[in-house]
Amino acid sequence: MSAVPARIPESLLPLAVPIDDLTEYHRNPRSGDVDAIADSLRVNGQYKAIVVNRGTHTRRLNEILAGNHTWAAAKELGWEQIAATWVDVSDEDAARIVVVDNRTSDLAGYDSELLADILDELPDLDGTGYDQTALDKLLDSRALPDTIDLPSDGQGTGAMAKLEYLQWGYLQWSTTRVQITAAEVETLTAIYERYLSESRTDLGFGWHLLQEAHTDTAEVPGNSEDAPGDQAEPAGADADTEAEDEAE
Repeated sequence: MSAVPARIPESLLPLAVPIDDLTEYHRNPRSGDVDAIADSLRVNGQYKAIVVNRGTHTRRLNEILAGNHTWAAAKELGWEQIAATWVDVSDEDAARIVVVDNRTSDLAGYDSELLADILDELPDLDGTGYDQTALDKLLDSRALPDTIDLPSDGQGTGAMAKLEYLQWGYLQWSTTRVQITAAEVETLTAIYERYLSESRTDLGFGWHLLQEAHTDTAEVPGNSEDAPGDQAEPAGADADTEAEDEAE
């Protein structure tokens, strides 16, 4: 692969070293997703330095202790440099650094609700390590509330009305997903089934749904002005016309 400029921020440039001067740790127990890391490097650049052991005590020069897969991904992209910080430790200490770097990643957890919200708000998933399938799985795993409090409709339902949520109740377009109630799911399903029955395909259903929503809004009193030709005639207009006809 031909060389491409490394995406290293100015703050890390003083740490940049020739990528071919470094070697992978000789017993790395970690298997990483190099393709996902390469995608992140393409989109985000290198945002933290890898850790390299000088090798004075191990006799393995310039051996990477933390960031082996970042280094491999950068090589795959054709980078000639990578930012690195240096240590000079024994075999035992090098092994400890490698193990703890991998282990702390394993021990870390997620606030799945917050992670899903963050990913859902991004315009796309480039450079996140997530694809649409992974995001869908994460969103599906979120627990929805059993009920939602809504203002009273004034029909004797009390101060607050309750609507049950369905666990799978959501509406999605692109990476945006919103929770919807059981009643909304039922209405959408009815519209969809009617459209499918009439069209024999679901192609164009989204546009049909938008048009139907626009039509419903326009029909609400006060949401549109009567066209000049549709204005009601003044009271008594018919009587005046009949009187004119009789006079003739």
